[in-house]
Amino acid sequence: MTETGPIVVFANFFSDLAVDLDEGQILTTWAQQAPRKAWLLRPGDVFVTPVPLSRDFLRYVYDLTGVPPESVAVVEVPPAGPVPLARAVREAGLVEQIRALAGDRGAALLPTALDSSAIAFARDIGIDVHPYPTVEAAEAALKMIMLLNTKTGFRETAEHLGMRLPSGRTCRRPEVEGVVRDLLRDHERVVVKPDRSAGGHGMRFLSRHDLRGGVSLLLDTVGGPEGLWVVEQCLDVAESVSIQLEVSASGTRAVFSGAMRTVQGSFAGYASPLPPSSSHVADELEEWGTALGRLLAGHGYAGPFGLDALVDTAGVAYASESNIRRTATTTPHAMVTRLTAGSAAPPPAWSVAKGWTRSPMDFEAALARLGASRLAFDPNRGEGVVLYADAPPDGRSWRYAVIAKSVGDVEEQGTALAEVFEFERG
Repeated sequence: MTETGPIVVFANFFSDLAVDLDEGQILTTWAQQAPRKAWLLRPGDVFVTPVPLSRDFLRYVYDLTGVPPESVAVVEVPPAGPVPLARAVREAGLVEQIRALAGDRGAALLPTALDSSAIAFARDIGIDVHPYPTVEAAEAALKMIMLLNTKTGFRETAEHLGMRLPSGRTCRRPEVEGVVRDLLRDHERVVVKPDRSAGGHGMRFLSRHDLRGGVSLLLDTVGGPEGLWVVEQCLDVAESVSIQLEVSASGTRAVFSGAMRTVQGSFAGYASPLPPSSSHVADELEEWGTALGRLLAGHGYAGPFGLDALVDTAGVAYASESNIRRTATTTPHAMVTRLTAGSAAPPPAWSVAKGWTRSPMDFEAALARLGASRLAFDPNRGEGVVLYADAPPDGRSWRYAVIAKSVGDVEEQGTALAEVFEFERG
């Protein structure tokens, strides 16, 4: 990011942009990733977070980024249930504090999810929304943002833009079982997706065997009794890939791409760049993403977005969804770029993943183990492992990034880390 004024980093994981606020448990789980936003902080910035950050983690971030601790402010918002972060800030009586911290220095709000509550909050504290020139400009983009963060909205838009899609249909919840049975006449397996979902939440994978003998289809409660769903052919997938792009006044540009690790459709990790096995789809992904970016720009959108796709065993790519927001890889990529900015070498390879230790430990202990193994990120070499999301609440489910000069080196360091941290094999 290149800003002239300070940024209020607003980690509003509690947002109705991807799922309904009624899905409180999944939103609470996602919010545990808020500490990673600390990697965006620069002198003068303010960080508004729904979860506390350990002192050891903040010291670690400041040491690697070179940010003086006294030059930034971290505002921890007490839990208020499954409500937008802006409401939690108001209920905690923190609005005036954040307004004072933002001051009159030309600050702008950087929300994780650009939604109506974030826009209202920007108005409350009297600042603009990054990277829009005015709050009104950000608000004008909301309709298209909400549409393209739905499965049905994306499917209709992607078809209009000429993207290749798995065969499928959209329907209301009461019609899902009938549509599933229809599609299973032509396909061995189908995937059922709630309209507003992220990270695989609420998805089901079904085969003909699952509905034999008059068995009824039981769906997740997400979306309510009349919610929209998408039923699609379940492809024989070789790889799940994505391209991340950015819309600005100068147009749409591809920022990075890579392959996702998924478990039953849920995001479990990411590696960039694209592996050789799927590099042949890079041009098509960029073509699709650029077309989507032009559409977004035409509706006033500015900022990052992602386009996900599936590559089948024949090597053919199919668009699967768009994420018009900061995604699980946006901030890690910004961190990698920042930590390796002094290197004259080509852009590094990197990955993010999650591993479970056999016994819990705090951040200080994890960092000590990393340092003793010589796997810790070395700014001089621009390589190593970064514990980018603080200690997990359970002390066991650690998120980490690996940065290296090649894909092979990333894999090698990831394997070494699994041994050092004694990750359970899954």
